[in-house]
Amino acid sequence: MRKGIFHLVTGTALALALSVSTASAQKKYDTGATDTEIKIGQTNPFSGPASSYATIGKTQAAYIKMINDQGGVNGRKINLIQYDDAYSPPKAVEQVRKLVESDEVLLTFQVLGTPSNAAVQKYLNSKKVPQLFAATGASKFTDPKNFPWTMGFNPNYFVEGRIYGQYILKEHPNAKIGILYQNDDLGKDYLNGIKAGLGDKAAKMVVAEASYEVSDPTIDSQILKIKDAGADLFFSATTPKQAAQAIKKIAELNWKPVHILDINATSVGAVMKPAGLEASKGVISVNYGKDPLDPTWKDDPGMKKYFEFMAKYYPEGDKDSSFNSYGYMTTQLLIHVLKACGDNLTRENVLKQATNLKNVQLDLLLPGISVNTTPTDYRVNKQLQMMKFNGERWEMFGPILEDKGAAG
Repeated sequence: MRKGIFHLVTGTALALALSVSTASAQKKYDTGATDTEIKIGQTNPFSGPASSYATIGKTQAAYIKMINDQGGVNGRKINLIQYDDAYSPPKAVEQVRKLVESDEVLLTFQVLGTPSNAAVQKYLNSKKVPQLFAATGASKFTDPKNFPWTMGFNPNYFVEGRIYGQYILKEHPNAKIGILYQNDDLGKDYLNGIKAGLGDKAAKMVVAEASYEVSDPTIDSQILKIKDAGADLFFSATTPKQAAQAIKKIAELNWKPVHILDINATSVGAVMKPAGLEASKGVISVNYGKDPLDPTWKDDPGMKKYFEFMAKYYPEGDKDSSFNSYGYMTTQLLIHVLKACGDNLTRENVLKQATNLKNVQLDLLLPGISVNTTPTDYRVNKQLQMMKFNGERWEMFGPILEDKGAAG
C-alpha cells in the first residue's frame, strides 16, 4: 500500500516538475521583463510650454498603480518610469536613451508630442524597442514600412485634416479659409490633410496660411494676417496654449469666422476655459472618445468605471478633463496588449500583439468605434465624429466618419 502511495506521489511530483519546466520553457523575456516585473518608460512634458499635457502622464501612472493593486498583468507588476522632457526634442533624446540604456525598459509607451517622438523615432527603431502608442498623430508614426517599431495612438493628423476639408466642401462650399498651424510635423500634416480634403478647390479656397513656433510668446500677428486676408473660416492646427490664444484674440477682434480646431486642443480645462467659454462657443472639432463633461454618458458603464478610478487613484486630477480620459484610455489599451503577450514578453511579441488588434472595445471609445490594427495598418483610431462646443461642453453631431484612405 505504502509503495502505491509512494508511486502516486512521485508520479504527481514528476508531472508537476514537467509542467513547471514546460511553463518556464515557454516563458520568453527581453530586457525589461522578468517573472515579477515589466519595465516601461515614458517621457512627458511635466514642465515647459506644453505642460498642460502633464496630467496625461499622471493619469497613466495612476492607472498602472490600480492594475498593480489588482495583482498586475499575468502576475507581473508594471514599473512605469517617467521622465520630464519639457517638450524639448534634445531632452527627449537624452531621457529616452537613459530609459533604454540605463533603466533597460522593455518598451516606451505614450512618449508625448510630435517633436519629441520625431527626435527619438530612428533611435528606437535602430534598437528595436517598441515606440508604443506614441501620443501624436503625425503620419510618420503610422509608417510600418519605414518605422516598424513605431505606433502612434492619436488619429492621424493628415486624415483628420482631410475629414475637415471634406466637411468644409459639404457645409461651407464658398468659404474663404485661413489656416494657423504649428511649424512642425503636426501642423504641416494638418495643412496638407485639409488641402487634400478640399482637393482641386484648395488653391482657390485657402486665402491665408500662417505658421508659428512652439516657443513664440503670442500668435496675435498671425491672427491679424489671416483676418486681413478676408478669411471667414478659420482652421487652427495648434496645441493648447496657442489654440486658447487664437480663440481669445478672435473674440477681442470681434471677428466671427467658422472656427475649426484640431483634436489635440479640445480640452475644456486647458483651452476653452483659459480662452473664455463664451468666446469658445461654436468651435468645431472631432472626437473618438466619450467626453466626461457630456451628460449623455452619465449612466454609461465605461464612464462610471473611469469616474470611480479617478476618485480612488487620482482624486487631485480633474475628472472632467479630456486629457485625463485620454490617459485612461491609452493605458487601458496598453494593458490589453500586455495581457495578450502572456508569458512571451519579448519586444517582437509586444509589437505583434499591438499590430493585430481586432475590434478592441475600450471603456471610453464612442459607441460604434473600436480599435483594429494590422501589420500593414498601424492606425489605432481611424473613426471620428464631429462635435461643436456649446459654451459649456462639446456636443457630438453627425455620423461616425471612417477614413478608408491611406494615412497620408
